[in-house]
Amino acid sequence: MKILIVLGSTRKSLPPKPPRLGARVAEALRAHLEADYPDGDIELIDPLDYDFGQVFKPHFAYAANHVPQALDALADKIRAADAYVMVSPEYNHSLSPALAHLLNHFGSSLYAYKPSLIVTYSAGQWGGVRAAVGMRTFLSELGCLPVSAMIHVPHAAEVLDEDGRYRKEDGAERWETYLQRGTTQLRWWADAAGGHRQNVDPHELVGDFTRDPQQRNAPE
Repeated sequence: MKILIVLGSTRKSLPPKPPRLGARVAEALRAHLEADYPDGDIELIDPLDYDFGQVFKPHFAYAANHVPQALDALADKIRAADAYVMVSPEYNHSLSPALAHLLNHFGSSLYAYKPSLIVTYSAGQWGGVRAAVGMRTFLSELGCLPVSAMIHVPHAAEVLDEDGRYRKEDGAERWETYLQRGTTQLRWWADAAGGHRQNVDPHELVGDFTRDPQQRNAPE
C-alpha cells in the first residue's frame, strides 16, 4: 500500500521567525505510519520541492511531450497512491492556499476512488479545526473521500520539536493513540477500495470526464 502525506505549507521560516509547524506535523505522521505499518510505502510530498511556475497551468492542460518532468512525476505518484493524508493549517477558516494550489494541478480522476485523512494544526488552541470542515467538501469533490476520523494538533510548536518528535515523553503515547484512530480508518478503507479496484475498474465502470466539461451536464 502506498500512502502519500501531502503538506499544505510553503512557508520558509528561519529563526526567529515563526516555525514551519506543518513540516513537524507531517514528519510526526510519517514516523507514526512507518512504525505502525513497516511494509507500507509512505512518502511525504512537500510543495517546496516543486516549482509550479508563476502562472497556474494544470497537468492535464499541457500538450503531450510538453509536461514539465517534475509535474509529470508528481502526477504518477498521485495516481499510484492508495490513500492520502492531507495536512493543512487554517487560513480564514479554510484550508491553506498552498494545499489547494498543489492539489488543483491534477484532475480528480487521479485521486478518485481512494480514501483520505484530514489533518489540521495551529499555533493556537483550535488546531485548525475550522479548516477541516471545508476540506471535507474539497476532498470529496476530488473523489478521495475523507474518513470520518480527523486529526487536529493545537499548540503544535509545544507538542512537536523541529524534527516532528514529541516534546513530552509522557504525552507521546496519548498522541500516538489519537493518531491511530485516523490512520487505522484510512488503511481499512484503502485496503477495501484497493481490493475492489482489482476486481472492478471504477474508471471504466463510471467513465471519466476527459473530453469536455459538458460531459457533466444533465440531459437537456
